[in-house]
Amino acid sequence: MERTGAIQKGSQAQYLDKLQVERERGITVKAQTASLVFRHADGHDYLLNLIDTPGHVDFSYEVSRSLAACQGALLVVDAGQGIQAQTVANFHLASEQGLDIVPLINKIDLPAAEPERVAQQIEELFGLSADSVLLTSAKSGKGLDAVLPAVIQRVSPPRGSPDAPLRMLLFDAFHDEYRGVICLVEIVDGSVAKGDRITAASTGEDYDVQEVGILAPEMHPTGLLRTGQVGYIIPGIKSIKAVRVGDTLHHVRRPVPVLPGFRAAKSMVYAGLYPVDGEDFEQLSTAMEKLTLNDASVVVKKETSDALGPGFRCGFLGMLHMEVFMQRLEQEYGASVVTTTPTVPYIVDLGQGSTLELEKASDFPLDIKVNGILEPTVNATIVVPSEYVGRVIELCQSRHGEQVEHAAMGPGRTLLRYVLPLAELASDFYSELKSKTQGYATFDYEEGEYRPANLQRLDILVHGKVVDALARMVHRSDVEKVGRSLCSKLANLLDRQQFEVGIQAAANGRVFARETLRAMRKNVTAKCYGGDISRKRKLLDRQREGKRRMKRLGSIDVPQDLFPQLMKSR
Repeated sequence: MERTGAIQKGSQAQYLDKLQVERERGITVKAQTASLVFRHADGHDYLLNLIDTPGHVDFSYEVSRSLAACQGALLVVDAGQGIQAQTVANFHLASEQGLDIVPLINKIDLPAAEPERVAQQIEELFGLSADSVLLTSAKSGKGLDAVLPAVIQRVSPPRGSPDAPLRMLLFDAFHDEYRGVICLVEIVDGSVAKGDRITAASTGEDYDVQEVGILAPEMHPTGLLRTGQVGYIIPGIKSIKAVRVGDTLHHVRRPVPVLPGFRAAKSMVYAGLYPVDGEDFEQLSTAMEKLTLNDASVVVKKETSDALGPGFRCGFLGMLHMEVFMQRLEQEYGASVVTTTPTVPYIVDLGQGSTLELEKASDFPLDIKVNGILEPTVNATIVVPSEYVGRVIELCQSRHGEQVEHAAMGPGRTLLRYVLPLAELASDFYSELKSKTQGYATFDYEEGEYRPANLQRLDILVHGKVVDALARMVHRSDVEKVGRSLCSKLANLLDRQQFEVGIQAAANGRVFARETLRAMRKNVTAKCYGGDISRKRKLLDRQREGKRRMKRLGSIDVPQDLFPQLMKSR
């Protein structure tokens, strides 16, 4: 962008990362576009429409829609780290869309950089010639002058027809407090101008185009967008829920063939969000309402928990999506929340063609016969130094994974592909993987199919009462291990009471583990010096009777601040 004069030299770093969470984590959460005019050595000016997409698998649908709006992609590989699992996944995503791929190695100025070795990896794994790889350093500027000419030479121009009826691909959207929803679009055929009336193919709703423009990279009204251009339109939509990423837009009463690949966002991870203080529920409700204006993929509904009080049940695209949402709640709205153990959507077969989608473990039916349970899986790709392969295979097998591929990626690096239960990624799998490989493994995954699973509902009882927020679905072979671990951890975290408290783990109608929290005991015989032993016995009997009555009538609350510490227990 500096090379084409779109932004001033020395502008702020991470210019396209608008959110605080994006800058802190070094990730992209929302797609950003930039239209740049570049003067080539042949004397012609070329309009380049660039889209910066999220790279994480949680946002893979948005990435696929953004790639559908492109003709080519830059495949950027780190000169020090080489090809990672995410590189492999995104390469296949781009090649499936038929994009022209320009390979590029960045950070060649690092002391540990090995550009020749990485270029050889690219050729062996992706079939792209090592001679075609561009060598650059974004920090020093070395090699950058060759990037844009290579894009112009190697990437095909848009193939749409300017004379055909309007057909637009909506690939992202965000909410503006004053102007409503702003849609990022690619003009596949025809053109759109301010004042046009358009229809969304998926809903049939009609809208008036109030403004049209390009992002260069800031919003710049142009009044018109032509075939092949990427820009924004403001259609006067109040709620982002009405906008569906991947939708086809066209002029009113002039229907066109719908662009392929559209599907509604599907939640893959569910968690309960509750205010730390019950009195802050209204404040949390307001914060959730404002944040979901900019994130239509979050599914929110109110619920009440016996242990945590009023709160929300939220569906997310994945674990990173959930973490980003939580961080934005805290940073942008100052909301303090307690999160329950993340769960995945299981399908329970009730027989006679009847099924139940299970969003939380405490809803699992205990009073009816269940024919089977289906769990969601992921197709995981792991790239790891060869000396750690044994540890990684052992970890995947312990998490009920099925090996699909085991291949060498050149000297000292191995690629593993596994089918893993999605529920394992909601626990400590990633941190265990990093721990066993000293941080050298890279991990990426894509959504897999549902498969039959041998699962049980695990309940935790405190003082005889089930704590619904701690219920979870666990593989039958792991039930006892996880139950004992939770009981032990809860016994260490709970405060002692005036009476004895039992902490139990139960599954399939049977209690199989117990920890006892001993009562705090006052020394009632402290003032008895000598004298008859019956006096001391009388005081001890009275204390024992009082404890028994207290235990019968007393209740115990599990403090909310303990839940985050119990989330990833195994």
